[in-house]
Order: sequence, then structure tokens, then C-alpha cells
Amino acid sequence: QVQLVESGGGLVQAGGSLRLSCTASGSIFGIDAMGWYRQAPGKQRELVARITSGGSTNYADSVKGRFTISRDHAKNTMYLQMNNLKPEDTAVYYCSLVRTVYTYWGQGTQVTVSS
Repeated sequence: QVQLVESGGGLVQAGGSLRLSCTASGSIFGIDAMGWYRQAPGKQRELVARITSGGSTNYADSVKGRFTISRDHAKNTMYLQMNNLKPEDTAVYYCSLVRTVYTYWGQGTQVTVSS
């Protein structure tokens, strides 16, 4: 089993920054990829950013140039640095981990950006 715990969400004004963290524990060997998703009220969950075991990254077009995903292997932690936040970034952000055919999810952390 894999456990994912997110932290770092909160309320911030437009133009501000936040850094989300996701710490993994349990059976975390052989990770294929980790990622951040978000879900706004009334909308489907969408990919924000993803990082593979080899370090390749990809981002949603809406966050390119503003968000940066990274991993600290020693700490089993993934980060999402979010700069120049916009009200449309408001959502619950979820951490995900893919290992073989399984995808694991964190409980989510709320990010609210006020205008």
C-alpha cells in the first residue's frame, strides 16, 4: 500500500505564491510517475503537472511558466511551486502516484486564490 499526504494549501491573493508538498510512504518502490491534479467545484479533475521516474515533466497549458513540479527522492516528497496564482487556479489539489497498474491518491489540499 501507498500513503500520500499533501500539505501547503491555503488562501492567497492573486499574483501570490504557494508551494504544495506530497510525502509518500509505504510500498513506494518502482514508482513510474507522480503528479498533481486539481478539481474545481462543478468541474472534472484535471492534470496540472506530472513527473516521471526519469525526471521528465509535463504541464497543463494553463500553468506553464507559472508552476514547477519537482521531487526530492531522499525525502520521498514531491513539490509543486505555484507562482503568479490566478483566481482560476482555485481548486482542491490532489497528489497522485503511479506504480505498475495502480494509481494512488492523496486526500487533497484546498488552494483558494482571491482576486
